Amino acid sequence: MAAHPALRRAYPPDAAIGEWHAPDGWAHRTFEWRAEGHARGSILFQAGRGDVFEKYLEAFHHWHDRGWNVASFDWRGQGGSGRCGPHAHCGHVERFGLFHDDLRAFWSDWRARMAGPHVLIGHSMGGFLSLRALVDRTVDPAAAVLVAPMLGLKGPLPAAVGLYAARLMRAVGDPARPAWKGNERPATTETRQALLTHDPDRYADEIWWQQADPRLMTGPPSWAWVADAFAETRALQSDAAVPSMRVPLLALIAQADGLVDPQAAMRVLRRLSDAQILAFGREAAHELLREDDAVRDRALAAIDAFLDEKAPN
Repeated sequence: MAAHPALRRAYPPDAAIGEWHAPDGWAHRTFEWRAEGHARGSILFQAGRGDVFEKYLEAFHHWHDRGWNVASFDWRGQGGSGRCGPHAHCGHVERFGLFHDDLRAFWSDWRARMAGPHVLIGHSMGGFLSLRALVDRTVDPAAAVLVAPMLGLKGPLPAAVGLYAARLMRAVGDPARPAWKGNERPATTETRQALLTHDPDRYADEIWWQQADPRLMTGPPSWAWVADAFAETRALQSDAAVPSMRVPLLALIAQADGLVDPQAAMRVLRRLSDAQILAFGREAAHELLREDDAVRDRALAAIDAFLDEKAPN
């Protein structure tokens, strides 16, 4: 699993960057990279809030080299999938239900034309949306992987207080306005890299892509996003249907995560009937697949072993 620095800032020549339209007509930017010859199977990778699939090209190379078809799409309202509000660099969505609808529809279309076994991998917000879809049975992968999943938000206030405050802020002004000036969390502009990765070169890749294509930059979330993120993660934590989810699942948890709540994630994951959990310590920040080689390689090796066992060709 040697690192591929030169491959992180270029699209694979045989990958396709395209567009997919949701049932309501919304255009999503897509990535699709088919394996050469007989595919090992197909992976749909969904990133986090404000992310773009360019950030994960190195991981895509790893899976493609192992014979997987790899696909992804930018979530509605961020990256290359447009904006849902008037602010060019605000990650706004009116309601999380739109994310759920998009994942359900894309999965159905993608699964019908791609070789199995089918695997869903979700990072951060993508991890939450993936698990929500698994519990609701709107997707049906052979196996699923959650990477630093957003199963609870981390902030200066308890979740119940945060939910109340976010709902109030959404109600008293434009719900599409930025919730703060920075990116991931309030007052973290100067420490953003420390929240994401210990690897300065991989962190710089994101900045490089934003400079190469400014539309890929998504800044802070809107108050509507924050309010729904609090409400939906809290709802999943207490959902009685969680233990009935039967899809084999691997969760990679960064215990020192400064963006999402790893303890909330552990509480949810321990309610699942078939979940393996791999925890990382202070050596790992939020973006496990973009961390220093030792962390990244451990994460990829765990995913490989899990898929070999749970989603054999």
